Parts: sequence; structure tokens; C-alpha cells
Amino acid sequence: MAATSPPGEVKPASASFPIRIHTLPCRPTTDVLLHAGDLTMVGKESEHQATIGMLRNADAELKIVIAGNHDITLDEDYYDSFGYRRHRAREDLVKIRDMYCGEEARRHGIVYMDEGLRTFKLKNGAQFTVYASPYQPEFCRWAFAYKRHQDRFNPAQEGSQFMAENPIPAFPAVDVMLTHGPPRGIMDETISCEHVGCDHLRRAVARAKPRLHCFGHIHEGYGAQRLEWANETMTNIQLDQTTVLKDRASYINVSHDGGDNPLKVGEETLFVNASIVTVQYDPVHAPWVIDIDLPRSTEA
Repeated sequence: MAATSPPGEVKPASASFPIRIHTLPCRPTTDVLLHAGDLTMVGKESEHQATIGMLRNADAELKIVIAGNHDITLDEDYYDSFGYRRHRAREDLVKIRDMYCGEEARRHGIVYMDEGLRTFKLKNGAQFTVYASPYQPEFCRWAFAYKRHQDRFNPAQEGSQFMAENPIPAFPAVDVMLTHGPPRGIMDETISCEHVGCDHLRRAVARAKPRLHCFGHIHEGYGAQRLEWANETMTNIQLDQTTVLKDRASYINVSHDGGDNPLKVGEETLFVNASIVTVQYDPVHAPWVIDIDLPRSTEA
């Protein structure tokens, strides 16, 4: 543990296919589990139940969850206007949301975040602020979508026709960003060789300079990269696949206890595309387990 910043293990996981993977053994023990959305295939209650079962069994003090475009029953406006057509019968939206926000979820350490900021304190004394957003540029009429010209993530400029409700604050306000969609040019390339990430999110993350930005959505983009902001140098994180298979997880250690190359706060960001499934929806990608230094709470 660092003298001024106790490390918190952050384990992102996203784009899950819970109908097929919820019976797998629990992942390694962590302080924090992050799920970057697509909790379900198409937002059915049975799919949410499977995911909740997986989250309850996960060995983590805190489990932070956001929705993704497939989680149509967590986007009430979308579901009432169009999403219900994807189901033979309407689902109970209140019941489904309560799975993530009710007392039973809280008892198991599950925290569902809508778009915005929240600060968390861990038992080990670490305290960190998360910016979360389930939204991504419109995509095949799925949930949590916005027009590409709309900037959800930055303060509005003079004359702007769109006002962001929850703009991302600048450094050092955010320690971890958890979004469903990727920023433009960062592990956002599709099978058709198109970069489909959000330009506005890219500008926002450059202002915020978080320690970690975890996302999913683009299954082909699974991986991790480390960006040095001063010269925009991007380094791909290379892992030994034999070790990944043995451990059933992809480990990264960027803490001060992890070696001679700890993450430089405010100068670097670790980006993780944590999509568990492939383009064919096969759950073959390993979850990420990350050792990273988090700020220490100043409270006694």
C-alpha cells in the first residue's frame, strides 16, 4: 500500500452475456467491481435476474454498475416510445430497476449509477470519485442513444443548441470514468475498420485526465491502453495469454507497489475496453483485474 494513496483493485467487466456466463465461478477477490453496461441481451427480466445473481456472488466490497444500449428496460423513455416493440409483452420497468437500486442490491454492495458523479469510500480508507454514463452515439435504434452532434460530456459553448445535463468536470475532480461507449480513437474500431467512438467524450476525458477510464460497447476493441497526455503517446498493454488462461483474468498493476512504472496521476490515463463477448456474442474475453492507487480519505 502506498504511503499516501492506498491501492484499490478495480475490476471492470462489460458487455456480458449473463444467460451464458452467470453460472461461471466468481472472479478473483477485488475491492471494487466495475460493470460497463450491456447487463443483458435485450433487457428481459430473466436476463436481469441472471446478472443480479452473478453480481451478488462476486467477491467485491463495492460493485458499481451502469447500463448499456442493450439494457432497454433501464431506459424508461426509450422503452415506452420504441423499446417495448422488442418484447412480446411489456416488462415491469419499476421491478427491474429495483433489482439494482433496492435494499437487497445495496445489501450485496451493488450500486447502480445513472449519468453523473458519485464519490465512494472503501473500508481500506481509499476514497474516489466516479463519473458514469450509459449513453453512446445512436446505434441501430437501441437505448441510451444521442445524436453524434450532441455533446453530453463538456460544458456548453456560447451559442450551443445543446446543453449537457451532467458535463464531466476537469482534472482533478474525477478518478475513474465508467462509460458504456468508448472515446473516439481509443479501442473503438469495428470489424468494418470504422472508428465509432465519441469525439465529445474524447475531449472530455482529455480535460478530466482520470486515472482509469473503463468502457465496453465495441466488442472488437477489447484491450487496455495507457495514454501519456503531454505527447499523446499511447501504449498497448501486452499480456501473456498463458497466464490469462491460467488466472481466468487479465491482470494489470499500475500501483506504486507494482513495480517501477506506476501510473502518473494527471499525466496518464489507463483505458480499458472490458467487453467480455466477441462480435458473435461468445463470452471468451477475460475480465480485467487492475491494481491502481486511489486517493486516501481525509476523514478520520
